[in-house]
Amino acid sequence: MQQPELITREAALRVALAARTLPNTTLPQLIDVLQERLGERLDADILRTFTVTDLKTGLGSLDGEEDGEDIGIGLEAMKLAVRILWGDAESDEKLSEVQAYKDGDMPGSVRVAIASDIGMTLSGHFGSCLRFLVYQVSATDSRLIGIRSALEADFAEDKNAFRAQIIGDCHVVYIVSVGGPAAAKIIRANIYPIKRPQGGSAEEVIAEFQQAMTNSPPPWMLKILGVSAEQRLKNYTAAEVQE
Repeated sequence: MQQPELITREAALRVALAARTLPNTTLPQLIDVLQERLGERLDADILRTFTVTDLKTGLGSLDGEEDGEDIGIGLEAMKLAVRILWGDAESDEKLSEVQAYKDGDMPGSVRVAIASDIGMTLSGHFGSCLRFLVYQVSATDSRLIGIRSALEADFAEDKNAFRAQIIGDCHVVYIVSVGGPAAAKIIRANIYPIKRPQGGSAEEVIAEFQQAMTNSPPPWMLKILGVSAEQRLKNYTAAEVQE
């Protein structure tokens, strides 16, 4: 007989998101507090019985402060975390509506992922972003075709490989930053990583990408677009190659 899962998918996502709102608190620590207070099995209904007092006391115990008064988190952060655990936290972010897309809709297009923590912006590090905004992009058109949560990666054995898998159908990923080992996993998944440390709006990033497609596509972009190696070289002058 199959044993029931200890934490449902919905509960796991809520816990992962709640942990991100709590300074100096890791996901495993929050799970320990929840299971200590609520039992090993966690689902959406069980999480709704958890209180701010439970959180304050539980985290205080972990920190050696039994009264929970000096745990360096703050009451507002704890209130928000509990609202997220309850499923009552309405996001202040304005996310655009995903548009329908099927293969062949946009000839000459590629798929671009943008690591995001805040609304419709490039604002995330590859290894910790909340989501990926996924666009289908041609030189003259772009379409938001997906918003993919990355929260489940927090529960994966290999978080970076899991994140690369989430966007495995993309050709390019924009990130604010990425470490060497993570970049290697992105490239191994046949995705081209582009660092843009200053971030920016998704609209701005896509416009910049389209400009490169139109004016002077680099060899890696031409390769993605299916241009032959010989033709890719013809598009560059000797001076450009030296650069």
